[in-house]
Amino acid sequence: MPFTDLLNKFAKFDVEGYCASTTVNQVERAINKSKLNEYDFLALLSPAAQGCLEQMAVRARDLTKKHFGNVIFLFTPIYVSNICDNFCPYCSFAHQNKIERIHLDANEIRHEARRISGTGLRHILMLTGESRKGASTRYLKESVKVLKEYFSAIAIEVYPLEESEYAQLVDAGVDGLTIYQETYNRENYADLHKGGPKQSFDFRLLAPQRACAAGMRSVTVGPLLGLGEPVKEVFLSGLHARHIQNTFPSVEVSVSFPRLRPQVGIFEPRFTVGDKQFVQFMTAFKIFMPNAGFTVSTRESAQFRDSVLPLGVTKMSAGVSTSVGGRSEKPSEPQFEISDSRTVEQMQKSLRERGFAPVMHDWNFSLTRDSSSFID
Repeated sequence: MPFTDLLNKFAKFDVEGYCASTTVNQVERAINKSKLNEYDFLALLSPAAQGCLEQMAVRARDLTKKHFGNVIFLFTPIYVSNICDNFCPYCSFAHQNKIERIHLDANEIRHEARRISGTGLRHILMLTGESRKGASTRYLKESVKVLKEYFSAIAIEVYPLEESEYAQLVDAGVDGLTIYQETYNRENYADLHKGGPKQSFDFRLLAPQRACAAGMRSVTVGPLLGLGEPVKEVFLSGLHARHIQNTFPSVEVSVSFPRLRPQVGIFEPRFTVGDKQFVQFMTAFKIFMPNAGFTVSTRESAQFRDSVLPLGVTKMSAGVSTSVGGRSEKPSEPQFEISDSRTVEQMQKSLRERGFAPVMHDWNFSLTRDSSSFID
């Protein structure tokens, strides 16, 4: 079944009603199952599961240790362009915002890359605004060529591409894609994206599948919490992640549930997700997909990130700037305000103090479905 069909099926499903009728016994059965179905996942997202958070946390911790050990993979973003053709009200880079537009050339990218690589990091996430004119496929390939001089693994977070374009970037050296659907509710999506190429819900939704078909080794998906009804957003993003994993078993699939942070403009979150609910979402997902990765971004505070480390986290960013030219003397307006400003060195120290092993370079690994097995 194509994921669009699965999404359409559950988009019409009464998630709120099902969750309201879920019992504690259903939750406990789901926690202890070896493989969960969609309805088990929903049970873990229900109000009844809030009284079982400690059990869920223990289960999520044990499953994460089984599949990933105590490894936390570190990376950082590099913003190379903030030119954007979209009119998203929740993003500082949106076309309607009167910010300085900065577009780095090869030498400026090299300067940023040199500064970042000096921290020891060998995995970079390259980001641009969503503009084909501002950041063409050719520009992306040329930027990757520079980054390859400094990093062993390069992921991208850019506008959705055609499969052939993803294939060109894979050939250039890109091995990972991060792309957030923002909201999995079609009507809500249309209301939030009234101008620019981001208006196409399905083209964005199926971008991870096109990237995997083109040879991308890792993919990260998820919603932007605060835009849509949180339980349904997390539920549908989990189904999305599992569909990708089932369709492309060799691809490393991860999710992230970033919460809205302050940005240019007056947009306020339509929904609020508290820390306790975030932990419920995170542990529910980990029990649903134990061999998938989970990233907690610097949108979250240092204290909160440290507190959820044992509950399923596999990837964390460090030394983060969300500005184009963030390591230069004149960085751009940030895409959003970060909360955890720790350096790479401080993050390494914090992880080790808590019994975790920070990994600075990318694993070229095969991950078994029954045990943690990293093969260089």
